[in-house]
Amino acid sequence: MTTASAPAPTHEFDGSDEPRPLVEGSLKRLLAWIIPANLSIFILWGAIPGVLLPLQVTAIDPASKVANLALVTTIGAFAAMIAQPVAGAISDRTRSRFGRRAPWMIGGALIGGLALIGMALANTLAMVAIAWTMVQVAYNFAQGPLSAILPDRVPRAARGTFAALAGMGAMLGALGGQIAGVALSANIPAAYLFLSGLALVVTVVFVVFNPDHSSRDQQNPPFSLRVFLSTFWVNPVAHPDFFWAFTGRLLLYTAYFAVTGYQLFILQDYIGLGDAAIESIPLFGLVGLVGMISAMVVGGPISDRLGRRKVFVFASTIVVALAMVVPLVMPTFVGWLVFTLIAGLGFGMFQSVDQALMSEVLPSKESYAKDLGVVNIAATLPQTLAPAVGGAIVLAFGGYAALFPVGIALAVLGAFAVWPIKAVK
Repeated sequence: MTTASAPAPTHEFDGSDEPRPLVEGSLKRLLAWIIPANLSIFILWGAIPGVLLPLQVTAIDPASKVANLALVTTIGAFAAMIAQPVAGAISDRTRSRFGRRAPWMIGGALIGGLALIGMALANTLAMVAIAWTMVQVAYNFAQGPLSAILPDRVPRAARGTFAALAGMGAMLGALGGQIAGVALSANIPAAYLFLSGLALVVTVVFVVFNPDHSSRDQQNPPFSLRVFLSTFWVNPVAHPDFFWAFTGRLLLYTAYFAVTGYQLFILQDYIGLGDAAIESIPLFGLVGLVGMISAMVVGGPISDRLGRRKVFVFASTIVVALAMVVPLVMPTFVGWLVFTLIAGLGFGMFQSVDQALMSEVLPSKESYAKDLGVVNIAATLPQTLAPAVGGAIVLAFGGYAALFPVGIALAVLGAFAVWPIKAVK
């Protein structure tokens, strides 16, 4: 372990700052480890709200499954929205021999695992809602500091590659979570135990093999309630690039997950697969995964080589919008398969570049994790709120077909949101 770091200088971060050298190991090792680290967290977001939670809610009250799922996920989503930037702000101020991020990553994974055990024991809607909210809060306390690894430790020239690998881990987790959720759906309590153990073990191993600089001598300004409350606000006038990047991400994630987050019910009731729907989810997950990984492998490195981000983000968002036309005009098994592949390509390209773009428009060097926590609201909130958004649209318009025009409109708006950004090409 190296000696403790000196206090960081106070200045505005313009995206050109370079991090300190790693404590030990190489950048390649960090690049490799971010994949399983993100996978172990995002597999939760794929398996639980996408498969296990809908099944658990349906088992409690089949007749009210849409409304009940919307209620549970809405409560959890707002908890997640608050938790991640708070976790980031706290980790930014944390002083420990293990650095600012590690204690919260491990603590979040541990407490989240205990909350999942609570979900395994829940047998009423109220118990499920409480346990799921605790899961959201705890794992966002792990995910928020983990997201700060990019600006904390990765040189600017490699951020596109790192973002692509981090996105690959996230999508492997999210789509692999759907497959794992289906495979374990016969025993939901066992599924929750497996997922909690995986997240805890992988997070601990990541911290052990990728140690951070000590922050014991870090000098923090006195605590201010006003500053703390400002955690949830980044001035769009003072930081317009950050605002537009955040808006673009929020719109695309909402568009994508309002549709895919409702996949099980869409397959059952819109495509018409009925009880066979759950058996087809692994196939769609694999097809989407192929599309995403293919795009990620290409997108991030090319973005680094060309030094451009916006054109990749714009193009990928338009591809997602076009993909949503397919199930609208072809509500069949094949139509959903085509949609999954094309949307996977577009979303994979977006994932590979957007995180790098976001890292270059952060408002302040002194609050990486807090600002990334705000950024990640645009990613985690749509994923966890997707069933609620989908449910509201379905209930309001009387059918699943309404999801696709809404998704198309949001994705197109997200594409054009990146063009006003000036600090990034």
